[in-house]
Amino acid sequence: MLVNILVFISFFSFAEPVQISEAESLADSVRHPASKTALDSAGRFVRINRIFIIGNRITRDPIILRELTLKSGDFIYSTDLQNILETDKKKLINTRLFNTVEIRTLELETDQVDLLIDLNERWYTFPSPIFELSDRNFNEWWQNYNHDFRRVNYGLRLYQYNMRGRNETLRFIAQFGFSRRFGITYRFPYIDKKQRHGLAVDFDFIETKNLAYRTADHKLEFLESEDILRTTRVGGLTYSYRPSFYESHFISLFYRSTNVRDTIELLNPNYIGKEKDTQQYASLTYQFNSDHRDYVGYPLRGYYLTALITQNGLTSSDDLNKFEISGTYARFIDLNKGFYLSNYTVGYWSTPNDLPYMNYGALGYQKQIIRGYEVYVIEGPEYILNKTTFKKKIFSRAYNWRAMPIPQFRHIPLAIYLKTYADVGYVSNYPHYKINSRLTNKLLSGAGLGIDIVGSYDMVLRFEYTYNAEGNRGFFFNLKKEF
Repeated sequence: MLVNILVFISFFSFAEPVQISEAESLADSVRHPASKTALDSAGRFVRINRIFIIGNRITRDPIILRELTLKSGDFIYSTDLQNILETDKKKLINTRLFNTVEIRTLELETDQVDLLIDLNERWYTFPSPIFELSDRNFNEWWQNYNHDFRRVNYGLRLYQYNMRGRNETLRFIAQFGFSRRFGITYRFPYIDKKQRHGLAVDFDFIETKNLAYRTADHKLEFLESEDILRTTRVGGLTYSYRPSFYESHFISLFYRSTNVRDTIELLNPNYIGKEKDTQQYASLTYQFNSDHRDYVGYPLRGYYLTALITQNGLTSSDDLNKFEISGTYARFIDLNKGFYLSNYTVGYWSTPNDLPYMNYGALGYQKQIIRGYEVYVIEGPEYILNKTTFKKKIFSRAYNWRAMPIPQFRHIPLAIYLKTYADVGYVSNYPHYKINSRLTNKLLSGAGLGIDIVGSYDMVLRFEYTYNAEGNRGFFFNLKKEF
């Protein structure tokens, strides 16, 4: 967390989203050949002759060309050309490989043009020390655990983006402190010539001497020990298929093994299953994404849709049998004159209801938080959540730091938004789970005011003051976009 804040302070950067045009519908596949025989009374056909790319010192040309609607040899109406190029600019920005993208036309003849793509690449190597809170969010650490600095993780995190110039990602984590973790992930977005199929490999080893062994009144209770309380090993493989610019499919197969000490069994006999200290199972997940946002780092226009289905436990020998399904839809609307409206809805359902505590579904993690309830975990087999935000852009400016010796950090824009918001949610309680029922089986809501500061490399600082349905109010701080 501390390193992210320092990076933000040093290098403000915001890529202004482009307007989604009607031409976006033309770009919903890898290529749309045009017919030269067609006629247009409002304009003329032009042929795309050559495509020149400059500024990509690392990124290979096929990775860039993959995102373009137009290819060499295509024909397009002259009146449609600029809108399509604006859409392609947005798609290149959303690869998160570039700080800035400019696409210009070079007219050779009345019926031929060249395209010039001018790129400013991001910085791709981030070896950063880990110094971050182990809790779900800043407010949980501050309020529930009295801002105890012993609850801090430290170590080294290495992100190497755009490996080999092919948009591949290597992630390595060596973490110590409140919990110890060693993990490695390698993502190949494309393994075929047509750039539609990909693979990702994950391995994780996690052990902790401080463990949340139960929930009381919707707050996690921890046990601290000199001994290892829980050890988890995870390995998995993910196959991806991206048939078009905006749709992606993922199939993941993972195997997870968890061991806990008998101390945890005594404190919570249902933590990992009755009279058990080990849980091992395989899981199979299918995920579908349809992403039409203008800028994924901080969207202002467009929409995205995700659907997720997971079966935990594939054979009779697995220690867990849990089926989960969830769906998410978010919409971002430009109201003009710097005003924006966004709405986010997620629904979750799982079965069966009789599960070990460690495998409970819950509202209160990552994006699935009702603002105003950041310090609570609300567990249940099903929930629904809706978030609405109305915001006004009050400042937006780009700077050019000429003295910066690293070109990737010379482009320094900054944007600030004033906002108001309202969230509502509902969580069904697990049967016979009376210890945490105060916030379940009833409508929950939170509303407030806030400021978003948007900066470099998808950094978002959120300052929010929220009032919830329980009559509680407070100031909340977060480092990521709300949804």
